[in-house]
Amino acid sequence: MKCRKLPNGNWECYEEGPRDPYTNKRNPIRKQAKSKTAAQIKVKESLKILESGIDGRTANRVFFQETAAEWFEVYAHSGVKKSTLRSRDSTVKLINRYIGDMLIGRITHQHIQDMLMDLHRKGASKSQITHVKVTANFVFVHAQKQRLRLDNPVNLVIMPKRRRTVEEIESVEIKEKYFEREELTTFLNAARDIGLIFDEEWFYLIAFTGMRAGEVCSLKWSDIDFEESRIRITKTMDSPGAVEEYELTPPKSHQSIRVVDIESDTLNLLRRLKVRQMENRLKYRKATDNYHDMNFVFCRPTTGYPYSAKFIYRRYLRICEKSGIGKRDGPHLLRHTHITMLTEAGIDLDTIMNRVGHSDAKTTKNIYTHVTKRMKRNAPNQLKIHYGEIFGKFFDA
Repeated sequence: MKCRKLPNGNWECYEEGPRDPYTNKRNPIRKQAKSKTAAQIKVKESLKILESGIDGRTANRVFFQETAAEWFEVYAHSGVKKSTLRSRDSTVKLINRYIGDMLIGRITHQHIQDMLMDLHRKGASKSQITHVKVTANFVFVHAQKQRLRLDNPVNLVIMPKRRRTVEEIESVEIKEKYFEREELTTFLNAARDIGLIFDEEWFYLIAFTGMRAGEVCSLKWSDIDFEESRIRITKTMDSPGAVEEYELTPPKSHQSIRVVDIESDTLNLLRRLKVRQMENRLKYRKATDNYHDMNFVFCRPTTGYPYSAKFIYRRYLRICEKSGIGKRDGPHLLRHTHITMLTEAGIDLDTIMNRVGHSDAKTTKNIYTHVTKRMKRNAPNQLKIHYGEIFGKFFDA
């Protein structure tokens, strides 16, 4: 590398770069700085970019939103679910509002950091901010593959976090993530007595099988084996808009594909429901030519179309309101309650996770740990209840 001091006091360094693949001529690299060392560093950085094959000219003409659109086109054909695509598309639009009109080669980690900090200040949830960071990372990885960038600025950002207060930590206990026995009884009684059609059945099914709401909505009669007392779970429901626009998609993960054994009460509940559904189907198939006869366990009486998970969520909130239950997080609390039932019954953690379709679920493990600790604390009392008479006779002797 050759360097010389300029009349203005600055230093200029010069180095021959790699040959241009189109002209076969070498690309000369000249950089100036106030010090010789700084100028040398600039030359080395430029040389590194050229040797890596980065297309600097294109990178300085392409905007982030163009690269994001190109990435999304590839991502859309990678086999992801439509619901995931809608979520990613929404996130890309959000990111574009911050850096969409910036050149892909000029974006620094500070631009990404500022975006995340602004979302944090505006009250965005941790999951939303994480989604933004992950999506931006996807786009910049694509830019690296396209030789538009040497580095990925997302790798240098720090996720903003809000410190929880003592009051928040103490108020949000693990027991708020599931129903106690009395609460479950109150909720299911309300679903039966004051609920609408199917409220009793689908909430009972979630509580006593651990199924997700989307899995319940996608359930067909062919998935239920009445002879072997089991339910096969292979799909979930995606309902983005109108009732008729539903789509059956693969479940959340490979572990979600499973077979769940059911007890006699659940089986009898489903048998009674099937009789009602058959009578209803005969009635409305005769009344209309547009009846959607796809054999769904839970379908709208007059049309045959399935329900959405959002509908079950709204029904859950309504039953909670009517019954005075304050745990309004959603029907997944019934799923968590199923985990507590299995834990109290002495079922091991691996079996529980297989039954509810989890491979590594933090909430499942937390609930399991919480319940087992409670069981250990109650062990002496249970011992006294069952064997107190013997203890009494022994010490009285």
